[in-house]
Amino acid sequence: MDLVTNVVRGNESDRLLLLLHGYGSDERDLGGLLPYLDPDGHFVTVLPRGPVAAPPGFAWNDVAGGEPTRTAEEFAEALAAVDDLLDAACAEHGVKREEAVVGGFSQGAGLALALALGPSERPRPAGVLAMSPFVPPGLLQVDLEGARDVAILLQHGTDDPMIPVAASRELAQALTDAGLSLVFAEYPMGHEVALASVQRAQQWLDAVRAGERPSEPLPEPPPEGLVKPVTTATFPTEVLGSEVPVIVDFWAPWCGPCRQVGPIVEQIAAMREGSYKVVKVNIDEEPALAQQYEVQSIPLIGLFRNGRMERASLGAKPRPQLEAELGMLVIP
Repeated sequence: MDLVTNVVRGNESDRLLLLLHGYGSDERDLGGLLPYLDPDGHFVTVLPRGPVAAPPGFAWNDVAGGEPTRTAEEFAEALAAVDDLLDAACAEHGVKREEAVVGGFSQGAGLALALALGPSERPRPAGVLAMSPFVPPGLLQVDLEGARDVAILLQHGTDDPMIPVAASRELAQALTDAGLSLVFAEYPMGHEVALASVQRAQQWLDAVRAGERPSEPLPEPPPEGLVKPVTTATFPTEVLGSEVPVIVDFWAPWCGPCRQVGPIVEQIAAMREGSYKVVKVNIDEEPALAQQYEVQSIPLIGLFRNGRMERASLGAKPRPQLEAELGMLVIP
């Protein structure tokens, strides 16, 4: 598979940086980061385009309701293509593959992780930069022994509505427990790249170029918020068996109105603490609950009492209206 590719060669380039864009973007997307990532031009930067059409751009594999088997095939095909591209680009520009750094954003970051850490007979890159990574479930295989010399920088936004930061926290914990060299950092941003995260990445790249494998203790997880996530397994105890009425926010990370009503639900939790319990259900992760309670549109806020849903409010609404529709005494 031949990939459409842009190449930016720095004035002092002696290494290669392969950057893979996210879903719906193209090979030009991450080029805008180069003045910050590589201000002194130490890298030949290779920017390929994903092979799958995903208007308004491209993707590395389909994620929009695609068949899981085909998604796995596309992922494997893309992984093989960028692996071959890395070899070819290193040979063309006279640099060593084992001194290269691979990276990307979102879907591209997941592919970069698979390239750097997965089973391979080829020389591994020196480092992998994963910004808000997404990998289709079950497709990231890590060769713990082979990846031991790879430096890893994992970054994610705490307010990411597309890919919850919890996924990167779990991955960071697993890689750290396995003894790999990892730096994990969170930033108050959504599904994006912030200046502070790019500046940190530039410092990390300088360390990798100097032959280091930076490693830092994982940051402490943030305290649990007032609105507790519940799952199919915990729903009977947390909601159906609760002695106080329970407000349940059925939501999903991709839902814009859900993000609008989220702070209002948090406000209700703070104002009603002790009188009501407030929880949330991610319907993407808990489809059985969504089906059981016939949640066909979101956000749907339900009031549960004595083990059943008594009332529901659909859509993002002001707090007084939401409370009124749930049959609660409205607090001014």
